[in-house]
Amino acid sequence: MSAVLESHDHSHDHHGPAKGWRRWVYTTNHKDIGTLYLWFSFIMFLTGGCMALVIRAELFEPGLQIVEPEFFNQMTTMHGLIMVFGAVMPAFVGLANWLIPMMIGAPDMALPRMNNLSFWILPFAFALLLSTLFMEEGAPNFGWTFYAPLSTTYAPSTVTYFIFGVHIMGASSIMGAINIIATILNLRTPQMTLMKMPLFVWTWLITAYLLIAVMPVLAGVVTMMLMDIHFGTSFFSAAGGGDPVLFQHVFWFFGHPEVYIMILPAFGIVSQIIPTFSRKKLFGYTSMVYATSSIAFLSFIVWAHHMFTVGMPLAGELFFMYATMLIAVPTGVKVFNWVATMFKGALTFETPMLYAVAFVVLFTIGGFSGLMLAIAPVDFQYHDTYFVVAHFHYVLVPGAIFGIFAGVYYWLPKWCGNMYDEKLGKLHFWLSFVGMNMTFFPMHFVGLAGMPRRIPDYALQFADFNQIASVGAFIFGTTQLLFLFIVIKTIVSGKKATAEVWDNPEGLEWTIPSPAPYHTFSTPPDVK
Repeated sequence: MSAVLESHDHSHDHHGPAKGWRRWVYTTNHKDIGTLYLWFSFIMFLTGGCMALVIRAELFEPGLQIVEPEFFNQMTTMHGLIMVFGAVMPAFVGLANWLIPMMIGAPDMALPRMNNLSFWILPFAFALLLSTLFMEEGAPNFGWTFYAPLSTTYAPSTVTYFIFGVHIMGASSIMGAINIIATILNLRTPQMTLMKMPLFVWTWLITAYLLIAVMPVLAGVVTMMLMDIHFGTSFFSAAGGGDPVLFQHVFWFFGHPEVYIMILPAFGIVSQIIPTFSRKKLFGYTSMVYATSSIAFLSFIVWAHHMFTVGMPLAGELFFMYATMLIAVPTGVKVFNWVATMFKGALTFETPMLYAVAFVVLFTIGGFSGLMLAIAPVDFQYHDTYFVVAHFHYVLVPGAIFGIFAGVYYWLPKWCGNMYDEKLGKLHFWLSFVGMNMTFFPMHFVGLAGMPRRIPDYALQFADFNQIASVGAFIFGTTQLLFLFIVIKTIVSGKKATAEVWDNPEGLEWTIPSPAPYHTFSTPPDVK
């Protein structure tokens, strides 16, 4: 008994919460960890954005101007990897950490120590990936989809660091997903049935299952690469009886659900925001849950639509074409529900709502070009052109990234107790909106005209649209420094937020600032 008392006494040596760097390194508090994820993702967003600006600067006019083709390829590779795994996914995990426990009435995440670990391995993964830029052979240069044999037989030796980095990111994602599922299924307040959960919680529950299903597939494909490179196997080498197309199948079996992992939480965010600023309950809650589940299920059976040009049997082409088109149905249900929620509502257009409305409109454009790409015979023309680049950036920039912006503006008063500057927020929105459309809309045209992607030089007839796109990219990129300024200004000197910043029809006073984080789970949390 005295031993128990003694151990208890030691736990209070710190006298209350940890201070300084210890608070952040050792934290098991979901709000602190959410904050770490969000700041990390923003740093990665700026890093990946600078790489995109290198690409756009080179493509400002035909010919080779600024960088060597080799470095251009390294930039396209690193930009894709950093934006997907470093910017978009950690931002959504950060939002999940902050909001899910509060939305379901839980004291914290279910597995707080694992929560800390899943964040802190990320900076090391990306340090490893970025360090390859300074190595003799240079960073990976084989595109973010790292197709074999380019990434195995012909890769720079730095591919090994890349493989290790991907493993670490995958481990982080799997731990995060397990934590989210455990939290949602076990820590809901007793009255909250599954069909009473806020939609953001639902979309993350479904996303977490997707992550657990596909991250091991990514781990598998990079392990097969590692074996091919270092241990004499031939998974992807035809010379040894393997098949390079196998790589594409395994990669896209991970990669297609992955793109839905990057959009489903954004669906959840706009499903919270649109009802608030329409002063109405969300139209068709149940159908939203079922639509999200259907999208998640269908995302597993469409992977080969990325591979129509490999020479698959006609039956395969038809299956993947129809399965892909089928995803338009539940997605259409969601868009209909968002529009129906706004219909005859008392709409106001604060910054979160501007981002949410832009999300609905521009994401739909991305969806339509996706429908075009789903048509197998015409995909032979679109494949590997800038049309594909235009399509997925219309899904990911106004989709994932605008969704994240919307969520940050919406919940920032809740997080720090201060209100952001509405005029600056609207300025950030309009500059982002104009820059984004200037960048990616012209890509549809050069793509349809036959400009291939991932090439540092191009024919003269593509010059005008490329110039417009490059100017747009620099507008969009520099605008994000304004976002940084807005967030810091809000935290440091924003006006105090009132209890009803948003007039919320669900009756949830989301914007009362949360109590300061204090526990580290070395002593049990004080749960009222």
